[in-house]
Amino acid sequence: MTHGAASAAPHTPVPAATMLTLLFLYLLCGATAGFLSGLIGIGGGLVVVPLLNMIFRLHGDIAPGMIMHLAIGTSLSSILFTAVSSTRSHARRGSVRWDYVKGLAPAIVLGSVCAAWLASRLSTGGLRGFFVVFLLCIATQMLFDLYPRPRSSMPGRCALAGAGFTIGGVSSLVGLGGGSMSVPFLRWCGVDMRQAVGTSAALSWPIAVAGTLGFIAVGWGEPGLPGDALGYIHLPATVGIACSSVFFAPLGVRVAHTVSVPALRKFFAVFLYVTACEMLWNLLH
Repeated sequence: MTHGAASAAPHTPVPAATMLTLLFLYLLCGATAGFLSGLIGIGGGLVVVPLLNMIFRLHGDIAPGMIMHLAIGTSLSSILFTAVSSTRSHARRGSVRWDYVKGLAPAIVLGSVCAAWLASRLSTGGLRGFFVVFLLCIATQMLFDLYPRPRSSMPGRCALAGAGFTIGGVSSLVGLGGGSMSVPFLRWCGVDMRQAVGTSAALSWPIAVAGTLGFIAVGWGEPGLPGDALGYIHLPATVGIACSSVFFAPLGVRVAHTVSVPALRKFFAVFLYVTACEMLWNLLH
């Protein structure tokens, strides 16, 4: 692990009043991520990781050099809870292409584990820079509706393995369930949008499991982490985000039927540009 002096952290106890404030912020973070996920179909990690970066700065017992690693690992762990209910919902409607899940999942697991190891070798600045670039790419895709032209047949095993490794690796490096990458890939494979979203939800489970276990392993025993962290997983934040996101995602789905979702996606793309610029500003200063 190469975080230098930034990894040394003062283990200052967090006052009870501050803990209540932090718990409220975790719940608010999860509610926001869940609502937007249901409303415009974006991965909650696009919201969770930047918000956790801000929330973790309020802690007195987290080293600055650990914040981004902890935010990404915690984002992945929160997906463990939402992925199951989302996948079951899509599966009941016949919206999951299990042939693609079986073809992509093994390589996704391998890519996620490798990404956790790579994250442990990167500084918080390196991880934040990668996340900023990813945000800018996703924002551009959403703003201009950039999707590849669909093909007429399922790719071969090697192509699926390569795609799975890339989806798992990049998703784990940025703390996402993979929807921002797996949906465009599945659309390119000729899968209709409804099944692409359902299959992406099913693929988020192996990403979350492998990524969570990987971030626990590489962060185990690292100095500068708070006492309520399991490796790079912050347990109170995981529980707070998971609990509120599960309740607010269905609300976002209901609201989606009453508003112009394409317009909201473009608005959210602008929000991602602003978020990326804010993170870049903090990185450079």
